[in-house]
Amino acid sequence: MTDDTTDDAVQSLRELGLLAPDERCSVVALSGGVSCDVLRITGERGLDVVIKRALPKLRVAQDWRAPIERNATEVAWLKRVAMIEPAWVPAIHGHDRKRNLFAMEYLPAEQHPVWKAELAAGRATADFAGQVGSALARIHASTAGSDSLAAAFANDQHFHDLRLDPYLHFTAGRHPDLAGRITALADGVARARIALMQGDISPKNILCGPSGPVFLDAETACYGDPSFDVAFCLNHLLLKHVWHPEHSALYTESFRAFVHAYRAGVEWEEPDDIEERTAALLPAMLLARIDGKSPVEYLTDEGDKERVRTAARTMLKATPQRLEDVLAYFAGSR
Repeated sequence: MTDDTTDDAVQSLRELGLLAPDERCSVVALSGGVSCDVLRITGERGLDVVIKRALPKLRVAQDWRAPIERNATEVAWLKRVAMIEPAWVPAIHGHDRKRNLFAMEYLPAEQHPVWKAELAAGRATADFAGQVGSALARIHASTAGSDSLAAAFANDQHFHDLRLDPYLHFTAGRHPDLAGRITALADGVARARIALMQGDISPKNILCGPSGPVFLDAETACYGDPSFDVAFCLNHLLLKHVWHPEHSALYTESFRAFVHAYRAGVEWEEPDDIEERTAALLPAMLLARIDGKSPVEYLTDEGDKERVRTAARTMLKATPQRLEDVLAYFAGSR
């Protein structure tokens, strides 16, 4: 976090009319993951917002760059979802396109714990996973088949730079014997124009709010194949089995609850069709979180990595068609 970012954020709030010219404020840096600078700014007259600014080079070991204009994509996705259900996203208070940053509602951690932390501690419930699956299905259903949204979210380059290239194409390069299979899956996602994807449906980006899930970090949003969102989330529920095996029963129940609730909300195509695409993509996503540009930070033991790698490679060759088969194989592989 640089002083320039802090100065820009404060100046932006003044220009947006959220901070008075003479109003003092406090600034605290928050965790922004690998792709953004995130600040909490509190004004002496009651303002309490989060400022988010996209980074041109992501904080990972590999050289990973992406257009900073993706900041506007995130704002557009959050506003679109607010039209479906305002409780599912933080409110946007202002957007500074010149500085590529925006201000959104601050949600206290006490009332909005991060789903990832709740899963790690064994405090999460399968019911909440079902709420996430149901909400995601409703977002996809509300945006499916829309030419106007396809045009508004034609962020193919952003999605390629932030998802397809670092996750799937890079991983294909690390596994030449499976490169054709992984590349074909990536190409299928790239060609699809079905519904609005968020692109980063991960437990670290979902808060357990008083009224259900709250989705964050939508800078990868793009009009494409909703199976990517489903696979991205289920991937983490599988990886948690390796991270915290003592909570495996919870993760299995959560996986099934998510799938059941999501399928119940699929109305733009046959549920079996999107499940088949998700089941095919999921092993590639598992492998990507071990050997891609953005490996999960919580699996550090080489034995754990190899277990995931072996299971993912085996499933990529087997091409499962049902998510229950992926779950059964992955759980059994441990």
